[in-house]
Amino acid sequence: MYKLELLNISKEFAGFYANKDITLKIKPGSVHALIGENGAGKSTLMSILFGLYSPTSGTIKIDGNPVVIKNPNQASDIGIGMVHQHFKLVDNYTNLQNIILGSEFTKYNFLDLNKSRIKIQAFQEKYKLNFDLDQMTKDASVSTQQKVEIMKMLYRDANILIFDEPTAVLTPQEIEELLKVIKELKESGKTIIFISHKLWEIKKIADEATVIRHGKVVKHYDNLSIIEPAQIASDMVGRTIIESKNWDHNFDTKTVLELKNISYKKLKNINLSIHKGEILAIAGIEGNGQEEIEELITGINKTHTGQIIINNRNGEKDITKFSTKKKNDEYISIIPADRHKHGLVLDFSINNNSIIRQIDKDNVYEFQNPFFNKINKFFKFINSRWKNQFSQKIIKKFDVRGSNEGYALARNLSGGNQQKAIIGRELMTDHDFILIIQPTRGLDIGAINYIHNEILKDKKRGKGILLISYELDEVLALADTIAVINKGEIVDQGPIDKFTRDDIGLLMAGKVVQK
Repeated sequence: MYKLELLNISKEFAGFYANKDITLKIKPGSVHALIGENGAGKSTLMSILFGLYSPTSGTIKIDGNPVVIKNPNQASDIGIGMVHQHFKLVDNYTNLQNIILGSEFTKYNFLDLNKSRIKIQAFQEKYKLNFDLDQMTKDASVSTQQKVEIMKMLYRDANILIFDEPTAVLTPQEIEELLKVIKELKESGKTIIFISHKLWEIKKIADEATVIRHGKVVKHYDNLSIIEPAQIASDMVGRTIIESKNWDHNFDTKTVLELKNISYKKLKNINLSIHKGEILAIAGIEGNGQEEIEELITGINKTHTGQIIINNRNGEKDITKFSTKKKNDEYISIIPADRHKHGLVLDFSINNNSIIRQIDKDNVYEFQNPFFNKINKFFKFINSRWKNQFSQKIIKKFDVRGSNEGYALARNLSGGNQQKAIIGRELMTDHDFILIIQPTRGLDIGAINYIHNEILKDKKRGKGILLISYELDEVLALADTIAVINKGEIVDQGPIDKFTRDDIGLLMAGKVVQK
């Protein structure tokens, strides 16, 4: 008997089928991977299982018995838990409070936190999920927040656990730790659905896998051990994937952006120079000063020692104290680390989000009608035709799915498609320098390959590129120059040929490389 069966599930949104006649059967005590491109329908299917959506048609069975799941509380009651791609936590609560929220123990009509704590600590010990229960969640690291989400499922005694892109925001070390936890959960009898774009993870953790493309099941693997990753990638995107790679490490001698003797928070005397046509990649474990570099270049914070110098089409200029808006005027594009906080206005449409970096540019307000030109002297009216045309170029070129021709709200897109919308906007907005942080986080292998190629095209056009990535494969695929950061210091820097993968790993960990 199967633990879980999704039989002929379809989900329609205004004439569009996100899921079409999907059948998925999962054995008890197994890890079943769900694979597909961004927008393939994976998260929609899991949202149906978790009670966030109702299926248009189809049947769900648990232990052979049909069930109707109307909301997440009911899903939780019948033993289904889900770790969402974007965590569902209250920042101003403690980790303990987030775990028990909605499932509190009481004693004499008062919260019995001690009883909850004892139950949680038993799970912490059993699954090695160690973190501070009394820490404010807003102060917790990403990996700790994920542990809190996992603990929420265990605390509610869930037996079917859904992990939606659980490693998209984790470092390599944290990924290994999470995979160990999932193996232990499986060994304890839990049934796990694992959604990921990282094929090596799937090969390592999953017993079986199902591939979804354009809302339909296109492949099922009973035995992943005999399937090559290249075959999985081909089935996932419907074509053969040729890995993108930077083979031309030549670049101009002209410096586009320079950080000179920068010290700020974790950063200690940082010196970096990015040249025309150069991709300088910062390699390091998350939390070693990368966020601070983003804050300073974007203008979020200006309190530091040292200088930031831009040398663009307008000449050389000290932009150290420039605001975010003034830096935007200096032909700087930004693909931020946090797409929700700094990349999108979630309650704006994709059309409106496409121009937020150009909102003070004249072309946004140009009209052919003389009447409107006169009015624009006093009021500003956005040229909707131009805006929508620009948005459509982004959507088409970067395959932003679920955008409803640009009219969909940004928050209604999957995380991967939100990311593609940001990348498209920033690469297609006129710039001389671009800061790119974790560009392919949460993207499928086809989208990763495309985005890498677009970044390499930007290099060929002579743009200066500073790449901050926690994916070592991404750094090695794209970089001309590598700077390794540890505890806020650049511990080594040089052309990519100077380093081996092992060298970079040791330097990231703060160890000395012997040559």
